[in-house]
Amino acid sequence: MNHPMSRRIAEVLELDPSARAIEYQDHWHNWAELSAASRTVADAVAPGADVGILLRNTPSHVAALLGVLLSGGTAVTINPARGDERTRTDITSLNLPMLIGSADDIDRLAVSADSTSVVSIADLRTAPDIRMGRSASHASTGVAVRMLTSGTTGPPKRVDLSYDMLAVSVVGADFANAPAPTAITGSVAVINAPLVHIGGIYRVLQCFAEARPFVLLPRFELQAWADAVRRHRPKAVSLVPAALRTVLHSDLGPADLAGIRVVTSGTAPLSADDADAFNEKFGIPVLTSYAATEFGGGVAGWSLADHRRYWSAKRGSVGRASLGARLRVVSEA
Repeated sequence: MNHPMSRRIAEVLELDPSARAIEYQDHWHNWAELSAASRTVADAVAPGADVGILLRNTPSHVAALLGVLLSGGTAVTINPARGDERTRTDITSLNLPMLIGSADDIDRLAVSADSTSVVSIADLRTAPDIRMGRSASHASTGVAVRMLTSGTTGPPKRVDLSYDMLAVSVVGADFANAPAPTAITGSVAVINAPLVHIGGIYRVLQCFAEARPFVLLPRFELQAWADAVRRHRPKAVSLVPAALRTVLHSDLGPADLAGIRVVTSGTAPLSADDADAFNEKFGIPVLTSYAATEFGGGVAGWSLADHRRYWSAKRGSVGRASLGARLRVVSEA
């Protein structure tokens, strides 16, 4: 696969092998470890193949995702937390040529089939157990991620996010000509969104597009999140409305969030009252956005400059249309 998004991931993985890449449960993994694990997966994936990943928030699952994208395959997201029977039924219906997951998830959920290759992953320093099924050729579709939606308007379904769509979201509209980073950034991001959700995929790929190390949390948990924020002082963090309200109504104060310039919030409606209350308590503006899994990212949102200039007049708006997005107002009639 020679898509600019795949090339960018490959280049960033090799920028500084000994530098910090992902902090997970108080341990830093470097770029060399992440690169080796990603390339092991990439070598096992046939270009263009659909690869199911039982996604959890661990460095090994990040490496699996990157490996599929490096190979030019399609990562098919599977949520192992939906319940064992539902997940097994989902896997059976997908009839995938390859399935990747933790050894526990594979043993518990994988449906045996001679045609399916199975990759059991552990930590980044442990080589995955790869059991190859019958080989087959696959035509490239240009789809990077077959993303599972949240199911807010009905049963969860999958939508195709192309390599182009993801590249536009995390690099920009001119992704083919955008210069790649030449060094690992000094600032550290904090990612608490689940990888099985578009928010988690987006945040991880954004960090790779920017060559930014990050703390990966298994889930949003107030004290773990606050500890990561205090230690690394990120300039921006992302909180879904429920998490933002948890922080807002906690005992945390401005000193705990020192260094943060903005909070971005999406995936669900956030009231202007909550946004203003957060700003009043912590002195940090909240930049809301409008996005959906089907869009592969946001189509409208606030910048800090727009917030300073327009919030009082356009309070509660989802912001300005993103570059390249075309929006129109449709009446209820």
